[in-house]
Amino acid sequence: MRFNTSNSDEKIAYALLRAVAGMNLLMHGVSRLLAGSEGFAAHLTEQFAQSPLPVPLVRIFGSVLPPVEGLIGLLLLIGLKTRWALIASSLLMLVLTFGSAMVQNWAAAGTQLMYALVFSALLFLRRYNSWSVDGCWNKEQEDRIQKGS
Repeated sequence: MRFNTSNSDEKIAYALLRAVAGMNLLMHGVSRLLAGSEGFAAHLTEQFAQSPLPVPLVRIFGSVLPPVEGLIGLLLLIGLKTRWALIASSLLMLVLTFGSAMVQNWAAAGTQLMYALVFSALLFLRRYNSWSVDGCWNKEQEDRIQKGS
């Protein structure tokens, strides 16, 4: 496996922003799993007690959210399936923003908007995703194509 090690500032900046966003999501999921996903699900159920959302739905979402955050975060951190991970991240922010709006937690909704902005920027600038597993695999494919020509 060979990384495209071009030192362009754009590629370095992209790799760092992608890694930070991935670490953030990864640690959201990991910390909630380490603390006990049942505890997180119970906390979420309490937060949404006054919302019109059904309690079983909130509890299921609270149980599923930590591993989903962890998986998406890991994919972003290492740059594997980056396009799909960024789309999944943005869709996750859409769902979380819906929940925040349901309980009128506008501070959380604002934070989620910032995450969505970062994920959208990363998706838009994905052409700079060279320092990643995806970038490495793409480089190997390009090399094979050139050798075959």
